[in-house]
Amino acid sequence: MDSTVQTETLIVRSHKYDGRLHREWSGTVRRRDDDLIVLDALFDREVRHPLLGTIKCGTVSTEYFWTNRFYSVFRFAEPSGALRNYYGNVNTPAIIEDGVLSFTDLDIDLLVAPDLTYQILDRDEFEANALAFGYPPELRASALDAIEELQALIERRAMPFDI
Repeated sequence: MDSTVQTETLIVRSHKYDGRLHREWSGTVRRRDDDLIVLDALFDREVRHPLLGTIKCGTVSTEYFWTNRFYSVFRFAEPSGALRNYYGNVNTPAIIEDGVLSFTDLDIDLLVAPDLTYQILDRDEFEANALAFGYPPELRASALDAIEELQALIERRAMPFDI
C-alpha cells in the first residue's frame, strides 16, 4: 500500500475587469467541496502592503473561494500561528480549470481585525472602476450584496469568521 499523500496545488490568478492579470500565486488545496475550495498559501518573502502593513515571510494565508459567491476570504496567520487578520475580497465567483483558480477582482474589500471589527476598503476605487469599465448594474449589485453578506458572516461569527 502506498502511504504517500497526494497534494493538489493550484495557481491562483486575480484579474481586473478589463482582463489584465492583477496578481498570481500558488496554494495547496486543504478542502474541496461542491461550491467551496480552501487553499493554504505561504508568503515566501516579506511583503509591504499599503493597508495591511508588513506581512512577514512565513505568514500563512488560508484562502476560502466559492464558485457561487461574489467574494473570497483570506485568513492570515503570523509565522507563530497567531491570527493576524482576515481580508474579505469582493470578486466574481471562482472558476477552476486546468489547475488554475481564477476570478475577477471587483476592488471593494473588508479588512477584519482579530477581534472581528472591520472596515470597508476601496469603495472609491470600486465606484471609479465601475464607471470606467462599465460594470453592468447586476454586477455592481452583486458586489454590494457581497459586502453585506460578509458583514453578516462576521456579525454571526460564521465560517470562516468562527475563529
